Amino acid sequence: MSDDRPERPLPELRASDADRDRVVERLRDAVAEGRLDMEEFEERLEVAYTSRTYGELEPLTRDLPAEPGAAAPLASGQPAPAGSGVAWPARIGGSGTSATAVAVMSGFQRKGYWTVPARFNAVAFWGGGELDLREASFAQREVVINCLAVMGGIEITVPPGVEVDVRGIGVMGAFDQRLTSDPVEPGAPRVAVTGLAFWGGVQVKVKPPKQPKQARGGKPRKEL
Repeated sequence: MSDDRPERPLPELRASDADRDRVVERLRDAVAEGRLDMEEFEERLEVAYTSRTYGELEPLTRDLPAEPGAAAPLASGQPAPAGSGVAWPARIGGSGTSATAVAVMSGFQRKGYWTVPARFNAVAFWGGGELDLREASFAQREVVINCLAVMGGIEITVPPGVEVDVRGIGVMGAFDQRLTSDPVEPGAPRVAVTGLAFWGGVQVKVKPPKQPKQARGGKPRKEL
């Protein structure tokens, strides 16, 4: 008996998080190759993270050539091969989303898809702040985050492969470095963390990007 199953998954079949992630990586590569501009990338990115089926994902890469030696993004639902890194060139360049965050007896948060400027100032006075760089772009290859934590705290999260240089000063406070021994990836940005923690703390840690969680019928949340 011959096998009449199609080579590609049926359009109505549900896509997995791994399928969506592979499409997003191909879109990021297309930006680095100059095939997509940032506006097109952001439009397709939103569709990718809200897609439920293969039929909704397939048009996003239909006009993009497959990379030499790479598996088709919707081929078999297998996880991405080990060692496949982030397309860093697609995430470096552009204008910073914002240059300052201040929390006075309150809090601030920068996370999701935002652009870290060449120099970012973060101030927490009797408050707290969170800077999550795992999905961020970077205005330059090297960025500086200058922190002032006075009786408050600032948490900075970077993805694996990024070079981090923590050289802040703690006075009855501390700059806590929870970094890993993972090698720096070629082309990855360098993040320098400086400043002062006075009766406060600045914590820098490395965590992999979160897997997208799709609410039924919802859209991905973008926070700036």
